[in-house]
Amino acid sequence: MKKAGILNRHLSGALAELGHGDGVLVCDAGMPIPPGPRVVDLAFRAGVPSFAQVLDGLLAELVVEGATAAEEVRAANPAATALLESSLPGLALVPHERLKELSAGARLVVRTGEARPYANVLLRCGVFF
Repeated sequence: MKKAGILNRHLSGALAELGHGDGVLVCDAGMPIPPGPRVVDLAFRAGVPSFAQVLDGLLAELVVEGATAAEEVRAANPAATALLESSLPGLALVPHERLKELSAGARLVVRTGEARPYANVLLRCGVFF
């Protein structure tokens, strides 16, 4: 058994399969999940695991070259805004409906138990070399 990093075997395996440019949607419990991408649902109950916990774990495992979130997060969820802006320099903001459209192209969806609005981000994978 791994002693460090992501222990969830479904998530660990899905991350290992990602390549340059692939999209990973990290979403709250209320975000509509598009048909097609692999889904790893970590939601246990409202708020568990939190968006912040999942994002922190993913950023420790992935190289991210870009990120997109809904512009509505600024007004509706200041905590998520602060987290996203501090964790993802150069964060792009688009209308929520556009984020849902972009999410359809994601290769992986990671659903958290977050129950606050607009705690969603689409990450674009980079390379480590």
